[in-house]
Amino acid sequence: MSDLNAMLEPGMFVRHPREADWGLGQVQSNINGRITVNFEHQGKVVIDGAQVELIPVFDS
Repeated sequence: MSDLNAMLEPGMFVRHPREADWGLGQVQSNINGRITVNFEHQGKVVIDGAQVELIPVFDS
């Protein structure tokens, strides 16, 4: 898992680097590199943090 993914906590906002159409996502959990995110246009998705480096959004 990347250093950025390791710092993600529930409530933080992120975007998926290869799925822009999913929209803004809110982190639900981050356990052992498995990050559950609820995206605006895709719903709840479990991301393997070792495979995808999510992009934190600090000004939604």
